[in-house]
Amino acid sequence: MIHPQAIVEPGAKLSDGVRVGPWSYIGDGVEIDRDCTIESHVVIKGPTRIGAGTHIYQFSSVGEATPDLKYRNEPTKLLIGERNTIRENVTIHRGTIQDRGETVIGDDNLIMAYAHIGHDSVIGNHTILVNNVALAGHVVIGDWAILSGYTLVHQFCRIGAHSFSGMQTAIGKDVPAFITVSGSPAEAKTINSEGLRRRGFSDDVISQLRRAFKILYRQNLTLDIALQRLDTMLKETPELKVLIDSIRSSERGIVR
Repeated sequence: MIHPQAIVEPGAKLSDGVRVGPWSYIGDGVEIDRDCTIESHVVIKGPTRIGAGTHIYQFSSVGEATPDLKYRNEPTKLLIGERNTIRENVTIHRGTIQDRGETVIGDDNLIMAYAHIGHDSVIGNHTILVNNVALAGHVVIGDWAILSGYTLVHQFCRIGAHSFSGMQTAIGKDVPAFITVSGSPAEAKTINSEGLRRRGFSDDVISQLRRAFKILYRQNLTLDIALQRLDTMLKETPELKVLIDSIRSSERGIVR
């Protein structure tokens, strides 16, 4: 299943069922689990580990060293989970020792053409990065988040679970869970109702999340007072804890 015109270095480890297309390069320190497909003209450098069932399309560069000027060729890592789809011309860089030392991507993500994932970023599960999304270093993306085409995310920003960005959004602060943002700079618009409905959230929960959005963004309250009011809703709607935690854990401040 390894095309004769592919280059696989002796230090690479490929499990059963891995397919590698012509003119692809698999470097030393790369580990690819079972049933992965690496199309033609893909470059994968190590140390990188790729989980089972992942499909990487042509012209992607995976596991390359970061251009961060602090990087001095230390042995940092890229860890990719299972069943990810990485489309054409995606670039994903390894970490730096100044942070985690590794870039991490979870399971079941769709990373579309020309997206970039910078060093030390952490991507959860079931996310979608649409064409030309660019994540600077140290970005954290929560589960089920969707970033529309040409979204730009500043370094150290955190994007909450189930959140959504409109196309060409420029994100310079943290986006709380469940929130839809758009614009440059990003502004909070509403709750990601459609996405939540598709994932099985009840109408009652979505209604309570809309109420929480109004408390946060429409009543001119300080953030501390708004959070106190959200705390009183937790017993009735425990799903709000994800939203509250994403705000309280913010270090850059939230889009507001």
